[in-house]
Amino acid sequence: MRVGCEPQVNGFYSIGIKLTVLMYLKKHTHGRIVLVAVCDEGIVGRRFTEGKLTLHVDAKFYVDEVVDERRMVEEIRNADISNLVGERAVGCAIEAGEVVASNVLYIDGVPHAQILRL
Repeated sequence: MRVGCEPQVNGFYSIGIKLTVLMYLKKHTHGRIVLVAVCDEGIVGRRFTEGKLTLHVDAKFYVDEVVDERRMVEEIRNADISNLVGERAVGCAIEAGEVVASNVLYIDGVPHAQILRL
């Protein structure tokens, strides 16, 4: 969470609270193949199920460092495979043109996308 004071036109300040969802990123290297896993902070450790699909957001797979949007986009653009979970992670990839919104899979309401570069 980020708290900031923004000046108003009349000289008074209002205290604004901006909630920022953190993203975790972990890079996995297998030979020359680089896989980047990214997820939103609030879903780590959770399991989502819908029909026959189950998605476990395991900290061992997704959590290594906290990243901002710029760094996340840079990393997925340089990766061979990207695995993205959560509103912010998938949303950033869509805004950057790396994921097509109609290709996003929702499991129990949570967006999930994968990118494979051939």
